[in-house]
This record gives sequence, C-alpha cells and structure tokens, in this order.
Amino acid sequence: MPEIKVVNMAGGEVGKINLSDAVFAADVNGAVLHAAVKNYLGNQRQGTQSTLTRTEVSGGGRKPWRQKGTGRARQGSTRSPQWTHGGVALGPKPRSYRTKLNKKVRRIAMISALSAKVRDDSMIVIDNIKTEEFKTKIMVNMLAAVGAGKKALVVLAEPDEKVYRSLTNIPGVKVALSNTINVYDILNCDTLVTAQAAAQKIEEVYAE
Repeated sequence: MPEIKVVNMAGGEVGKINLSDAVFAADVNGAVLHAAVKNYLGNQRQGTQSTLTRTEVSGGGRKPWRQKGTGRARQGSTRSPQWTHGGVALGPKPRSYRTKLNKKVRRIAMISALSAKVRDDSMIVIDNIKTEEFKTKIMVNMLAAVGAGKKALVVLAEPDEKVYRSLTNIPGVKVALSNTINVYDILNCDTLVTAQAAAQKIEEVYAE
C-alpha cells in the first residue's frame, strides 16, 4: 500500500495518506495505455479536412488537345491530378476518427496511469487547495512550494471557480475534477497535483 506524504499549499508536510494498491500500485500495462491515448487523441479530431477531387475543381471541361497526332500524351482534362491546379488523387475527405474502448480497458488504463505517476514519484497530494481571491500568483507560489514541474495537472474534488481561474492562467497547467480526469492528461503532465479529497474520490471510484 503506497504511502504518500500530504503537504499544505506552502509545501509543508502535514501528514501521510495510504493509497489503495489496486488503484495506485498496480502493474502498468503499456499496451492498454497506448490504446487509451490513441482513443483520446482520435476522439479530439474534428475530421473536417477535405481536398478537392478532379470533379470538384472548377474548369477543365475542354479537352486540352486532340487525342492523336500531337506527339504528346493524351489528356482529357486540365483538372486531372497530374496537372498544376488539378484535383487531388486519394486525398483526405471528411471522416470520423472516433473509436471506442470498453469499460474494462478504460479502467485498466486509468489505474495504470495513476500507478505510473506514483511509481515515478510524480504525484503530489495537497490537504486543501483553496483561495479566497482570483489571484494567479497564489497558485504559482503553491506549485513552486510543492515542487510541481512545468507541466502540471491539478485535480480538484469539487468545482471552485476561484481556484480554477487562478490556475488556468498559468502556462502548462491544466485543471480537472476527480470525475473528469483522463489517461492522456495524466501521462502528459510532469506532475500530478491532487487535493486529498480528490485522491480519495478517485480511489473510491476505481478500487475493486
């Protein structure tokens, strides 16, 4: 059972928390993590890219020269793909990149991502993330005090507008609730900074 120290916003240790082996000390499944990241990134794509085929490019209705007798290759249209300003052969068209992962795979991926952060000592638990004013400097000082990296994912237990808006002004910092975190954001950050209540909520959801 991994034991992680709990710090306050000033970086001082105020206690320790024992985390579930089933959620924070499981085997890291690389194949499942890859599938989850690929699924997430694919689902973010709009799939609206579209090239013009030869039928969609204006012009080209007249045959450029007669079929035979010129010594040149036969051509039917100046909008064929081999011509400058012609259509694109086999280019991208609007499509959906969405894929599905079953519930069991999503759970294994999340547990693997959380366990990887704990294994690498990249998870920081703060007793209470709170501010009484909209002030980015308070959050900057907090992240510096607890030793967070340049890219940090801050996980809150409950929505807090003041904390959220103060954190989202900081480059490289992303904020999420305990019920909205995803595998890609966890793996993509240098440090996972979570409120103690948020860590306990995550444990409740994913523990067997």
